[in-house]
Amino acid sequence: MNLITAAIVVAAAVLWAGRELLAELRAARDEATRTRALGLLQTFSTGIAACHADPRALLTWQPLARTARQLLPEEFAQLDAASGSTFPFSVDHLQSAHAQWTADWLAWERAHDAEYKLKAAVLEHELAASGESVIVRARLEAVEREKLDLYQRRYQQYVQVAKALQRLAS
Repeated sequence: MNLITAAIVVAAAVLWAGRELLAELRAARDEATRTRALGLLQTFSTGIAACHADPRALLTWQPLARTARQLLPEEFAQLDAASGSTFPFSVDHLQSAHAQWTADWLAWERAHDAEYKLKAAVLEHELAASGESVIVRARLEAVEREKLDLYQRRYQQYVQVAKALQRLAS
């Protein structure tokens, strides 16, 4: 009977030690997951700030976030739960960035138009005062070409970024 009691005591001790070891391993794994999640939070805080400052930054940060999300799904699940949406960029954030990009474009377009209207008005005034000077006429035409060239370059950039932001949001 002593041998059976000793065997039961040893088995119970081994079982208890195994459960304790398992609990410690789980705790260590959970702590490592939390540590990686905090590292992701720190890493993406820079990207979040950059994207608030310039929506084009999403074109770099969102694919990076998608890749990191595939590599570390548990950590991102924790961050999603803590933030209440998809971390670091929710669909709402992506749509808002597109709207901001469009608003920025419209503001730039108005400022660009006003700037070149002023340049043209000054030259038209010089032209009227000089009695149709060839030099002033050439400067006026150059201002018109410059206005159109700058507008076309900026519009091409606007369209490319807007389409890319739309693809990210879909």
